[in-house]
Amino acid sequence: MHPPEADVVLVRHGELGVKSEQVRRKMEDRLAQNLRAMFDARGLSGDIERRRNRLFVHTAEPDAVADAAADTFGVVSASPARTVEPTLESIEAALVAATEAHYDGGTFAVDAARAGPSDAHPFASTDIESEGGAAVWDTIESLSQDPAVDLDDPDFRLFVECRQDAAYVFLEKRAGPGGLPLGTQRPVVALVSGGIDSPVAAWKLMARGCPVVPVYVDLGDYGGPDHRARARATVETLASYAPGEEMAMHVVDAGAVVADLEAEMGDLRMLALRRYMLVAAEAVAESEQAVGVVTGEAIGQKSSQTSANIAVTDAAASLPVHRPLLAMDKADITNLARRIGTFEDATVDTGCNRVAPELPETNADLYALRAAEPSDLFERARACAEAREVVLIER
Repeated sequence: MHPPEADVVLVRHGELGVKSEQVRRKMEDRLAQNLRAMFDARGLSGDIERRRNRLFVHTAEPDAVADAAADTFGVVSASPARTVEPTLESIEAALVAATEAHYDGGTFAVDAARAGPSDAHPFASTDIESEGGAAVWDTIESLSQDPAVDLDDPDFRLFVECRQDAAYVFLEKRAGPGGLPLGTQRPVVALVSGGIDSPVAAWKLMARGCPVVPVYVDLGDYGGPDHRARARATVETLASYAPGEEMAMHVVDAGAVVADLEAEMGDLRMLALRRYMLVAAEAVAESEQAVGVVTGEAIGQKSSQTSANIAVTDAAASLPVHRPLLAMDKADITNLARRIGTFEDATVDTGCNRVAPELPETNADLYALRAAEPSDLFERARACAEAREVVLIER
């Protein structure tokens, strides 16, 4: 929803504003670059103007541009707005026009902010709210409705941001993912299984500025082509959030290893497989100049994810293993998967579930696990990683 004659999108970021001047400028440059890539990917046009702690996109497509901005990492919110002269008369006229176009009953409020030197305008933000609110009140009465003000939780809220050279009137703040612009941190490898959790974990690292290198461990008969296809579909969704980054799914063949673990190991085989995956992921990370591994594990969600078992699987890794979902409930993870668009393609049982023994170990001992697993497990992981298939994700 936007006011009539909307011609600009206000793009807000958060954490960038508390960085040092040099870091902030670099991150804002990257955010502008990522916004341009997102607009280009969606066939949208707009001129990006940078100001301190804010970006303005001048466009004839404010709704679509605001949606694209709200899908861009580093963006806290985006608002399609109308630009007017920074005078009370112009602001009131825009508020009236927006009310006539969109008010459909209920309470209202005018929320104004003014930026710049104290003498930039002959009025304060409170004047905008009081006089603008009075104009909106009269407009609602002219629509044969009964106006009522609710400053805390109105049914209809109008916003004004008044700067030294222009004022902006808008009706909503479309929430973005926040975080940091993608590409402002070093890459990490993301273990993606085709399930619900792993793409959400990868997305959350992307929201902290890290490009991801997706690694899918093919479990052979325990996974299958449908499982692989679903993993690829979730990676394609992740790629849609990174139109300026090349993304490929690295497929590590573990079919023979899984068959051996299933035949030779008992209640510890799932943990041995997790260790194999971490070593393979690290091998990919080394060749791709990545500095960590991200997984979708959450404490206690599965037998392999108890706090004790995470400790023994982590012992196989030398790089940091990031687990952004570690303390999240499954319902919250699922809701986020729905919001970012990976849920539908992830609702298939993972092959790992078919590898797990009937009574898996939940409190493993590292020394016992090392004694039980094949002595060449890590060598095989590195060899399989070196022989991996790289599938370019086309957009």
